Amino acid sequence: MLDDLDRRLLRQLQADPTLTAADLAERSGVSALRATRRLARLEEQGILKGRRARIDWTALGYAVAVSLRFTLEKAQANAFDAFIAAAREIPEVVEIQTFLGRVDVRLYVIARDMAHYQQLYRDRILALPHIAELEALMTVATLKNDESLPL
Repeated sequence: MLDDLDRRLLRQLQADPTLTAADLAERSGVSALRATRRLARLEEQGILKGRRARIDWTALGYAVAVSLRFTLEKAQANAFDAFIAAAREIPEVVEIQTFLGRVDVRLYVIARDMAHYQQLYRDRILALPHIAELEALMTVATLKNDESLPL
């Protein structure tokens, strides 16, 4: 389990993933060596999975976001795997989630504009294998997008 120092380090890292080990140590009230060892242990335990850049895709000209919910035909044994493999090949698919229940898979798709989305939809999305049902939900606004945990 996490102790107080682990939580302090993780809170600081969530707030600013660009902090060096020395900065994390200073903000957490420990030595740089101790902070470095703790971070290494958290990585070994699979709790800390590295640092990454969060890129605002709207700043790069992607103005359309659509959540697509799929129910798959399950007559073939490999239907699910074939669908996921094909969906991974579409660069504009930025997230893939699987579910238990009526909906099997959700794809989160971004596009530059509606014309780009329509082209993706006709040429790539509808060509995905084993689709039984498809529901599209256009994103109007994202009210919360925070991956931080309450540590």
